[in-house]
Amino acid sequence: MEATSAQANALERRIDLSIAIAEVEKNLDDRLKRMGRNIKMPGFRPGMVPFSLVKQQYGAQARHEVLSEALDQAFGAAVTGQKLRVAGYPRIEPKVSESTTHLEFSAIFEVYPEFVPGDVSVCEVERPTLEVGAAEVDKTLDILSKQRVEYVAADRPAAKEDRVVIDFLGKKDGVPFEGGQASDYGFVLGQGQMLPDFEAAVEGLGAGGTKTFDMTFPADYFSKDLAGQTVQFEITVKSVLAPSLPEVDSDFALSMGIADGDVAKMRAEIEANLKREVKRRIDSKVKDQVMDALLKANPIAIPNALVEMEVQRLVQAATQDMEQRGMKSKDFPIKPEWFADQAKRRVSLGLILAEVVKAEQLHAKPDQVKALVEETAQSYEHPEEVIRWYYAQPQRLGDVEGIAIENNVVAWVLSKAKVSDKVVAFDDLMGQKA
Repeated sequence: MEATSAQANALERRIDLSIAIAEVEKNLDDRLKRMGRNIKMPGFRPGMVPFSLVKQQYGAQARHEVLSEALDQAFGAAVTGQKLRVAGYPRIEPKVSESTTHLEFSAIFEVYPEFVPGDVSVCEVERPTLEVGAAEVDKTLDILSKQRVEYVAADRPAAKEDRVVIDFLGKKDGVPFEGGQASDYGFVLGQGQMLPDFEAAVEGLGAGGTKTFDMTFPADYFSKDLAGQTVQFEITVKSVLAPSLPEVDSDFALSMGIADGDVAKMRAEIEANLKREVKRRIDSKVKDQVMDALLKANPIAIPNALVEMEVQRLVQAATQDMEQRGMKSKDFPIKPEWFADQAKRRVSLGLILAEVVKAEQLHAKPDQVKALVEETAQSYEHPEEVIRWYYAQPQRLGDVEGIAIENNVVAWVLSKAKVSDKVVAFDDLMGQKA
């Protein structure tokens, strides 16, 4: 077996492989003889089938196997000898050859990029800061209270946060359109369940109130038949219900899982949970910036083979998620191109992180993994069970180890980059409406 190589582009390589025909034929005969010992054919005792019959029936299969093994060996020896790190699987193509002693092939494949991690000292990272105190606990309690809201009939015009029940009929050019009619339809004003102009028309009407008004659908409305079109609605308000929020008292604390109904204890738990969540969100925002900085500092070429593999993995994950939600993938086909950009980013970051970790010795330490597991466990009712669950399977700890490594990389970049702190509002960080 002989091999020569040539470079096609930055990451693609081509190796020419030469396989001796005599070697193939010898290995073929050996394989067929071994197969013949176990082959059963009518009229022959096991192991006594004539070689000619074995070759006639199994020769093509055996030749394919022998040739594949020879090519694998030749390819493996070639890339090992040249110290190439192969990304993905090679594409083997036969070559036209006048040789009577050898079979000629070309193996086309990609290699991992070789690079030295770039300088991140010029990168800028803006780190959000937020102190969790009584005001943030109050806001959270307000949200929790609204989640337990009850609605009572109100003898007044509808206002924001009220729940209204209406009948409506929509017409386009005087003709009712599909989806434009409903009876006893309920929604809460101000929550964006209906288009703003529609809600504005309902607001101010009391039970029994009616209104006819024109409304223009947004140009980007999901229905192409209605996008940018002006229609006429007729509405009748059936009822107006005002929100009634529960008191934040011992009964409320009991409903939140505080055994003795202690409001102070409930507030302390909420504050502790908020601090963990705020830290998680800040860390996530900083991490995103760090990853962007690493990508900017390391504009590397990436193997298409790895991108394609990552795309397939993402498609498979999305399909499984869809199936778990009760949707049939055949009814909602997922297109690989949807994940192309995400896959390229993930592959690029994977390669960059690997080099940074190796160059800066940022591997995860056992105490780091332990601390992360314990931190995660604190969010559950029985932390000790969660900890045992993680340590029961090495793979689960492997996932945590990956997070620890990323944390080490983030810390390393922050120690080098230009970092500035910025105070952020609680609502902005938590993604809540003011």
